[in-house]
Amino acid sequence: MRPLARALAILACSLSASSARAAVEDAGSATPDFKPGDVIGFDTIEKLKPFVPKEFWDNRDFFFYEGMKLEIGPTNADYSPAKEYLAATLENKGVAKIGPENSLEGHRAGQPFLNDEIQCKSDPKAGAKIMWNHKYQWNGFGGEPANFYYSYWDRGEELPLYYQGVGQFIWLSRHVEKKFAKTDGDVFRGEKRTSAEGVQVDEPFDARGIALMTYRYKASDGPKATSKNDDTWVYVPTLRRVRRISTAQRTDAVAGTDFTLDDLFSFNGIVPQYEWKCLAEGRFLAPMNTKVRAYPYDKDHNFGPYGLSYADDRWELRDSWVVEMDPRNDDHPYSRKVIYIDKQTYTAHYSFAYDTKDELWKILIHNKRWSEDTSLTGVWYKPWDGIESPRDLVIISDTIVNVQTGTGNRIEFWDRSGMPLASAGKIRRYIDVGRLTKGR
Repeated sequence: MRPLARALAILACSLSASSARAAVEDAGSATPDFKPGDVIGFDTIEKLKPFVPKEFWDNRDFFFYEGMKLEIGPTNADYSPAKEYLAATLENKGVAKIGPENSLEGHRAGQPFLNDEIQCKSDPKAGAKIMWNHKYQWNGFGGEPANFYYSYWDRGEELPLYYQGVGQFIWLSRHVEKKFAKTDGDVFRGEKRTSAEGVQVDEPFDARGIALMTYRYKASDGPKATSKNDDTWVYVPTLRRVRRISTAQRTDAVAGTDFTLDDLFSFNGIVPQYEWKCLAEGRFLAPMNTKVRAYPYDKDHNFGPYGLSYADDRWELRDSWVVEMDPRNDDHPYSRKVIYIDKQTYTAHYSFAYDTKDELWKILIHNKRWSEDTSLTGVWYKPWDGIESPRDLVIISDTIVNVQTGTGNRIEFWDRSGMPLASAGKIRRYIDVGRLTKGR
C-alpha cells in the first residue's frame, strides 16, 4: 500500500475503532425488549437492533425477511468445553506468552489465555491473546468426515454452480487426552504439524474427484523469521496430477466465490501475519445451537429469499469480544476485518471485511450446533477414548455476503463433529498427500 494510502487507512481504522467501541458499549448497557422463548418476526426486528453489529443491521435486508421466525434462546447458556480441555487449561495457566510479532510462546495444551488475563482496553496484546484462544479453541479431536454443500447466490437467485462433498479436519498436536501425554500431545512422535485438513468433491460431475490437503505447522505460531507457511496440495482429475497451491492463494477468492480459504470460520489464517486490536466487548445476539436441519439432513432447507439467512433459527445473547485484524502484507485484499468472538467458546459470531478503500465489502455469519443436544438427529457426537463428554459448540455453517455486489455463498455441514478416526493408522493414511491421487 502506498504511504499516503496507508496513512489514510490507519486514520480510518482508528476512527472506526472508536465508533465500534462506542457501539459495543451501548449494546452492553442496553436492556433487551425480549426474553428467552420469544419469537421475533419481521414486524418486530427493531427489538434486535441494539444487539447486532451496526454493519449487520445496516445490511439487514440480506438476513431479515417477511415470514421469519427468530427464536430467542437463553442468555449466556453454558457451552463450556470438555473437562479434559479445561483441566489442561488450568494445568498450563500462565505458561503461554505473546512473543515478537504476535507469536505464541510456551503453549502446550488447552486455552492459551484465561479470560481474566485479557484486558481489552488496557492491554495492547489483548487482541492477539483472543485470536490465539480462537485458534486453539476446543473443537474435539477431528477426523470423522463431514458432508458439505457449497452454494452460490446472486441477489436472491441460487446459481447452478455448486460443490458437494466431504471435508475433514484433524488436530495432530496439543491433544488433552492422557494417552498422548508421552508424546507431548502429538498424535505421532516428533510431529511438526499442528493440523491437517482435506476436502474431496463428489459433485457436480465435472468437478468430481477434486481433492485438497493442507498442512499447518507448529512453526506457524512463531515470528516471521522462524515461521513456516501452510502447505496445500490439490489433485485435479482432468490433469491427473497433484499441484501445490502457493501461500498467497489462501487470500484469493475460492473457485469464483466470495470466500477465501482464510475466511472460513471468520478467521482460518496464521495469527502472526496480522496485527490485532481488541476494540471492545459487549453482549450480542447470534445464531447458537441450531434447532433446524440443513444439509445433509435436509437438502432443501429455506435460508430466506437471499438464501443467506439464519433468521428462522435460535439466536442467543452472548458475551463477546470485538477484535480488529490488520494485515501485515500490503497486497492483502482486505484493509482490515472486524471479528465478533464468543467469550466462552471462542467461536466467531460475525466478521466484517473491508476493501483497500476501507469500504465494507463482505459480511460473514455462522451457525452452530451443541454436541450435547440430541433433539435434531439423536446422538450425533459421541465420546471417545480420553474424552468423557465432547461438550463442543461446533460451527456447522458459514455464510458470506458481498454487500457491494449482492452476491454471496453458503456452506452447510450440519453433521460436522470432532470425533476421531478409528486408529492412528487411518489418520496416517488420510493425511498422506499421496492418497490424493489414489481416490478415497
